[in-house]
Amino acid sequence: MAGAVVIGAGPGIGAAVARRFAREGLPVALVARSEHTLARVAAGVGAAGAGVAPGHGALPLVADVTDEAALRAALDAATDRFGVPDAVVYNAALVRADGLGELDGSALLAAWAVNVGGALTAAAHLAPAMVRRGGGSFLLTGGMPEPKAPYVSLSLGKAGVRTLARLLDLEYGPGGVHVATVTVDGAVAPGTDFDPDLIAEHYWRLHAQPRPRWEHDVAYTGAEAAASGA
Repeated sequence: MAGAVVIGAGPGIGAAVARRFAREGLPVALVARSEHTLARVAAGVGAAGAGVAPGHGALPLVADVTDEAALRAALDAATDRFGVPDAVVYNAALVRADGLGELDGSALLAAWAVNVGGALTAAAHLAPAMVRRGGGSFLLTGGMPEPKAPYVSLSLGKAGVRTLARLLDLEYGPGGVHVATVTVDGAVAPGTDFDPDLIAEHYWRLHAQPRPRWEHDVAYTGAEAAASGA
């Protein structure tokens, strides 16, 4: 049974997306740096995925996205358990405040490795097999639709994510892989207009879109929650 892989499966958007896909009956592989975080997220996914076949619920995998060998090994473990994924969600990001000139070159590269490099590694590792299998979706968490001076590394990283998504679409879209970003324009917090469960609905919607109606970017501004009365 093929399923979903959520990279950056933290307690916010990552966990919410994993639960959303599990509710549709998909097994979910979870990739994050912390065993403790993975255990908590996996428990929530297991509770959400009541329709998943026994033994095919949540698979927690410890890996740092900046460690290419470890990330590839985790993705191989997910594929060995569930098969080539139907959906891959890249949600890893280094979110911190840093102004112009505050970070040296090595720190900027370290942030880039999380925000963009890991996504490229994951796509290069999985997307060709997804094309051979007949398609799927590769979804990335975007943000910072406009650059912000107090968040230099994140602004650069999210601009890189948008460009990477376009490149991935050019490379793998003709083979049936739906590449898209969900650009979140606000601070994610439960119980607000930026509740992660509300945002997660857009990942599932993108994954489920028929090819003639593919969208390649969803801008989530919080107004969607107010309009729906959530």
